[in-house]
Amino acid sequence: MANFMDEFMGTYGSKVSKDLSKTLGVNKGLLKQIIPQIAPLILGGLKKQKDNHGGDARIDHILNKYGSSDVLNDLGGLFRSKADDPNPDPGLGGLLGNSGFQASDVIAKKFNVDSSIISKIIPMLAPVILGALTKKRDTGAGSGGIGALLDQDGDGSVLDDVAGFLMGSLGGGRKRGGGLTGALGGLLGGLFGKK
Repeated sequence: MANFMDEFMGTYGSKVSKDLSKTLGVNKGLLKQIIPQIAPLILGGLKKQKDNHGGDARIDHILNKYGSSDVLNDLGGLFRSKADDPNPDPGLGGLLGNSGFQASDVIAKKFNVDSSIISKIIPMLAPVILGALTKKRDTGAGSGGIGALLDQDGDGSVLDDVAGFLMGSLGGGRKRGGGLTGALGGLLGGLFGKK
């Protein structure tokens, strides 16, 4: 998953950060730190859907219904259209559920921003992630390739993949059981289930 995140941030990170900054009035440099915290949650939600609701066919269904690589051509337009939503859904329907709201609070505290901003960023970022995955699928990775990248260490558990990436990015990986790391561990456990 970290490889996909490196690829995503290398290809789209600057543009996403710039356009989100213009739309939300949040510092671009701060957004470059926040985006890699949110994206693994979305990928993890997809992994849970894959594992519990039909494998690669489920990922195909989600990408066909909600993912379009066309959004990558007009990120500013996408973000402006979503910025005025009076009821943003950081849970992304059933994809993240209550964990999306919990993640908003935890990430907001980490970066000292209002949680309402993070609650907007999650549904603004989701179509970009799905668009990038759709483009990757359609340009050679195929459905199986997308399914495989959602569990890159191959052990069948997205919890450790996402938790390791996210907690490492937060810089709190050495502290266990309390603070932000403990809170993230709890919400990730609830979101992805335990092996």
